[in-house]
Amino acid sequence: MTITNAITQLPANFDFSQGHVLLINKDLRWTSFDVVNKVRYLIKQYAGIKKIKVGHGGTLDPLASGVLVVGIGKETKNLANYQNEAKEYIAEITFGAITASYDLETPPEGNFETAHISAESIQNTLREHFTGTIQQTPPIFSAKSINGQRAYVAARNGEDISMKSQEITIYNAELLDFAEKKAYIRIACSKGTYIRSIAHDLGVQLQSGAYLSALTRTKSGGFSVEECMTIEEFKTIIKSPHPTED
Repeated sequence: MTITNAITQLPANFDFSQGHVLLINKDLRWTSFDVVNKVRYLIKQYAGIKKIKVGHGGTLDPLASGVLVVGIGKETKNLANYQNEAKEYIAEITFGAITASYDLETPPEGNFETAHISAESIQNTLREHFTGTIQQTPPIFSAKSINGQRAYVAARNGEDISMKSQEITIYNAELLDFAEKKAYIRIACSKGTYIRSIAHDLGVQLQSGAYLSALTRTKSGGFSVEECMTIEEFKTIIKSPHPTED
C-alpha cells in the first residue's frame, strides 16, 4: 500500500509492519533523519507499539525541500531500490559569489563578474558540460567518508581534505528562467549527484562564481512532489488513541 496525501484517515488496526511507502514533502531545515524519527514516533503513538522500522530512500540536505520516500515496516528492505532511482530537482542558482559548502550552509564570499552571463550562455553551458555521463567532485561539506569520518566533520574542523571525483549521469538540465543573477534550472540525474556541485561548477564554467541558493526535489523515481504530504498533514491523519513513550 502507498500512503499519499489522498488519504484522510487510517482504518482501525492498520498494520504498519506489513510494509508501506509514505511520501513526505520535506520541510526546509529538517534533516532526512528528522523526518524518519518523527514518522517513527507518530506511528508508535498511533499503533501503541514500541518498535517499528522506518527509513528513507535518498537523503535530502536540510536546506532542500521536496520528495522524501519513507519506507515503513517490511518496506525498509526495499529502500536501496528507491535510492538507486533517478531524481529530478528544481535548483535556484545565484551567480556573483561562492560559498565553501556550495550552498547557504556557509556564507557567500567574493564579488564575481556576472554582466557577461545570459540565459543563452547558461543553457549552452548546461548542454555542453552538464549533460550525459560526467565526472563530478562532491563538496567538502558532504557526508562522504574521508579517512573514517564524514567529510563535513573534517571541513568544519578546518582540516585540509581532498575529494575524489565520481561518475554521475545528468539526463536533462533545462534552464527555466534567468533574472537578477538567479537561474532556475530543472535537473534530472542519477543517484549520487550533488546539485550543489553543479551550481559551483556552472559558475566556474561561466568564468564567475555561483552557489545553490534553493533546491526542491520534484521527483524520486516514479514519485512526484504532488503526491507528497507534509509532516503536519501526516500528523492530522494519525492522531494517537494510544500514546506511548518515545
